[in-house]
Amino acid sequence: MAKRDEFERARVRAVHRKETEPYAVDARYDRRQRRIVVQLNTGLLVVFAPGMVEGLQDARPRDLGEIEISPSGFGLHFPKIDADIYLPGLLSGDLGSRRWMAAQLGQRGGAARSAVKAAAARANGKLGGRPRKREAA
Repeated sequence: MAKRDEFERARVRAVHRKETEPYAVDARYDRRQRRIVVQLNTGLLVVFAPGMVEGLQDARPRDLGEIEISPSGFGLHFPKIDADIYLPGLLSGDLGSRRWMAAQLGQRGGAARSAVKAAAARANGKLGGRPRKREAA
């Protein structure tokens, strides 16, 4: 009986969520813009570059042409690359796992150029540059 009650509570939560949260009604890849376009039930269009989302960052345009929307409308599936996106997460800015997102931020920070960073690099160069890595004994 407990499993039946648990199932019923989950069903009620799903119905409530679909009544109160936006969900996908259409999704496509726009080759000209190189963007994924998701239309929500509210009429809002969500447009994003595949490289911004974990699992899609290395996808080729031909891999993105087919997008399946889950029955709930909260999931997008890309069958050619077996990648999934959870729409509520995407809408809240969660574009991947914490580890992946931290790596993306680290890459951007490491690639940043500023006068302060350039001055620090010049000063380090005058001291002989970055120390050589020691080989493991």
